[in-house]
Amino acid sequence: MKITGYRTLSWMYHRGHPTGDANGVAPDDISRATYLFLETDAGVTGIAPASSPDVEKLFPVLEGKDPRGVIGLWKEMSDVGFKGGVEGTMYGAMCALDACMWDIKAKDAGQPLWRFLGAHEPRVKAYASGLDMGMTDSELEEFYQTYADLGVDAGKLKIGLDFDSDMRRMEIMRDVLKQNAKEPSLMVDSNEYWSAKQAIRYISRIEEKYDLTWAEEPGRRWDYRGLRQISRGIKTAVATGENINGVDEFYPLVHNEAVDVVQFGTLGITSFQQIAHLAEAYELPVSIIGSPGSCMSHAAAAANNHLAQEVKDLTPPTGVTIDNRIVDGFIEMGESPGFGFTVDETAIAEMQANPLVSKGNGMPGSRRKGAGLYIIPPEPGETGLY
Repeated sequence: MKITGYRTLSWMYHRGHPTGDANGVAPDDISRATYLFLETDAGVTGIAPASSPDVEKLFPVLEGKDPRGVIGLWKEMSDVGFKGGVEGTMYGAMCALDACMWDIKAKDAGQPLWRFLGAHEPRVKAYASGLDMGMTDSELEEFYQTYADLGVDAGKLKIGLDFDSDMRRMEIMRDVLKQNAKEPSLMVDSNEYWSAKQAIRYISRIEEKYDLTWAEEPGRRWDYRGLRQISRGIKTAVATGENINGVDEFYPLVHNEAVDVVQFGTLGITSFQQIAHLAEAYELPVSIIGSPGSCMSHAAAAANNHLAQEVKDLTPPTGVTIDNRIVDGFIEMGESPGFGFTVDETAIAEMQANPLVSKGNGMPGSRRKGAGLYIIPPEPGETGLY
């Protein structure tokens, strides 16, 4: 079997609600979806979500190679990106291509990816995550109620700009999730907005009322000294890692005791396995951040130290389906080979012909003013915040 070509599909769709965090909120619910199709001479095509333009740069490394040798090909792709750094869009492209190759391997074997990877059972604990900084209280309640009705007893709230509002919204989320557990698992996420001392003060105040499962990205992603200081200064676990690349960037955090829950935020199966094994050697749990259609649940199911997986949307983008569902608070995967994606290219072509127009570029990627120095509460009329 040899890799012969690739193509991508990209389109705009309605996500259902604007997404946002302490750094900003999207102006509307319109998001972009991009999927990568990696083709072979055996007629088996790997399908995975993708968002990086660097696929074009890396494809020559893979062309004519057997995708079943994916771990070796990961090393070859890493070597190509060595000088510029295996990070950012280069790392994203590697992960998308890697995911496609694992999809091909599992399809060629006629197995769902979870079984091909060695998972004991096809289920992973889920937690609900609304990217909810832009939601009103009623929208927040409705969002978490949808997941509570599926048996989910864990949720993560975006916080960091206004303590009183955060506490009020935490109570809303907790009360909804209590229908499934006397003590729901509660997580908070401040998206790197605070300094270490700000984080300790803020989270310690929350802990006076709530028993948290973890505090996510309470400091800068690379600041192992600050994150270690936070971890030692609060009761709850520090979770971080979704915005860093590869096992080499995780090592300083893990080795310096700066992370208690190791998070993974991309799609590369090979990279996730490397990071999960590193964490396991240090007796640390891992947690996969939400992926389109919760597709990375296949990898999570095969990691003995996986804690719970973020679910931000119940379905993939419009035009795509995947063989999984949430049952009794768990993501349950089916028997479809590979990831289990089905893509309706006719429906996507119609969306491409009549594209939605967003007021912005989705969830803002810039850092909010004052970050790490002082907290700037939402201003009057600021889009969506509280």
